[in-house]
Amino acid sequence: MNRKNNIVILGPTATGKTRLGAVVAAKINGEVISADSRQVYRGMDLGTGKDLLDYLVNGKKVTAHLIDIVDAGSQYNIFDYSRHFTEAANDITARGKNIVVCGGSGMYIEAALGLYRLKETPANEQFRHDSESMTDDELIRVLALLRPLHNNTDTTDRNRLIRAIEIAQAENAVEKENAEPEPSPVRPDNSFIFGVELPRAAVRQRITDRLEERMKHGMLNEVKILLNNGIEPENLTYYGLEYKYITLHLTGKLSYDQMFSLLNTAIHQFAKRQMTWFRRMERKGINIHWLDGNHSPEENAILIEKMFNNL
Repeated sequence: MNRKNNIVILGPTATGKTRLGAVVAAKINGEVISADSRQVYRGMDLGTGKDLLDYLVNGKKVTAHLIDIVDAGSQYNIFDYSRHFTEAANDITARGKNIVVCGGSGMYIEAALGLYRLKETPANEQFRHDSESMTDDELIRVLALLRPLHNNTDTTDRNRLIRAIEIAQAENAVEKENAEPEPSPVRPDNSFIFGVELPRAAVRQRITDRLEERMKHGMLNEVKILLNNGIEPENLTYYGLEYKYITLHLTGKLSYDQMFSLLNTAIHQFAKRQMTWFRRMERKGINIHWLDGNHSPEENAILIEKMFNNL
């Protein structure tokens, strides 16, 4: 049996994954690779939930990769992530460190695990021409036929929606060819995969509490700065729920109370979709060791360390 020398930590938002990943990395001479679709952007901290202080363990900063690597305003995709992930993973192992993948983006977790082959997808000019006569609802139905609608941001911006369809079409073509997955340094057979789980009501409360806290710490101002730096309001929807609803508030389309309520509900729904994705991974044969999120990250880190060291 191959030695499992990598750790993957997943789970829905607001379950303490970041702190757990950092504590585990500190215990096993590891470094963290983020598996989050938005934390790659510089200047987008509160809205993406970077929780950078969580990487400080026993007075030392745990190294984290694929955070703050591209400018806000650019568009980072799953192909970019797959390439950067492999580079980071190879760098970590070359220096004799262990890899701790940590995040809640199911698609990025699967890309990290090498569960399907990704290739750069060129623009499909014929489809872009055809799509000009299609409504957004029609395009959403096309995307739904190709893959699960895992991310609301793919369906709230027309340009992103068209691009998502192009990528899904290309990925389906690869699957139909029965192509072997590209080699990945992190695979299900050489990794322990852990999930942090809480009752749904507890997750909902944590989401609400965390949203209130981030509002107090300046999330509105973070979005104001992005707008002042020239990012168009309609383009901020690309970056997820927080940026969408706060932009609607800042541009006078929603009151503060309306914005908070709608955003809070949308994040609750997003967390539910995350769990649906992880359960689907299990049905596909991925073994996830579920941890009780009511335990502290330090307590769960001890359990992970014992399994990692075969104790």
